[in-house]
Amino acid sequence: MKLFVVLTLFPEAMEAYASSSILGVARHKGLVRTEFIDFRDFARDRHRTVDDRPFGGGPGMVLKPEPIAEAVEWAEARHGACRKIALCPSGRRFQQGVAEEYLAEERILFLCGRYEGFDERIVTVLGFEKLSLGEFVLAGGELPALCAIEAVARLVPGVLGDERSALEDSYARRDAPDDNQRGGNQRDGNEQAPRADLDHPHWTRPRLWRGAAVPEVLMSGDHAAIARFRAAEALRRDQLRGLDQLRTAPGAAAPAVRRPDSR
Repeated sequence: MKLFVVLTLFPEAMEAYASSSILGVARHKGLVRTEFIDFRDFARDRHRTVDDRPFGGGPGMVLKPEPIAEAVEWAEARHGACRKIALCPSGRRFQQGVAEEYLAEERILFLCGRYEGFDERIVTVLGFEKLSLGEFVLAGGELPALCAIEAVARLVPGVLGDERSALEDSYARRDAPDDNQRGGNQRDGNEQAPRADLDHPHWTRPRLWRGAAVPEVLMSGDHAAIARFRAAEALRRDQLRGLDQLRTAPGAAAPAVRRPDSR
């Protein structure tokens, strides 16, 4: 069973999310365990103080090292050594590859910062790695921790109803076989549909909704044609996303982009 330990000042809020949807299913199946620890419980003074003013001056408050260190040591004495991750804007960028890397870990401990952040000695002395969800600022690390936990948990075999869902998601590793190599109608030869970082768009019933119809190829029953269509749509999404990113970069000029169906 994979264990996620989270040090937070808001364990009840995190528990409410973790008991629902995919994480709730993973816990119910006994494949994932989550434990949310309020590190305020490890403060020694009568006011249960976990923060103080920063040395050198400046706005806001900084999380103190003592209660967090005691919470970490208590958790590791209880469960064993954990890979320790501190949610922080200056950390490594979280991506699907990081989720796949974390999948190999038996126990992961996340530290959710608050206020102006945490005393840097928490990282250097206790051996935390820093992890960031992206280039934006939140009030704390609780939401990023839940994002990371869910991204890893859904990769655990048996969590999803169909394991192909994780293999075919956006940003999933593209060395997995496509639909036609898993069974059913096989393609001639060893040809594989091209892969993209993003997943292809999806449609469901009704076939016609507010004047918009589902692409006919998806109703054709031709699995090879469907695979080619989906691969082309995924590549088109990749290219459009790349153009959007270039447009938002100051001074960047958008290059000519080859469409998937061009020659």
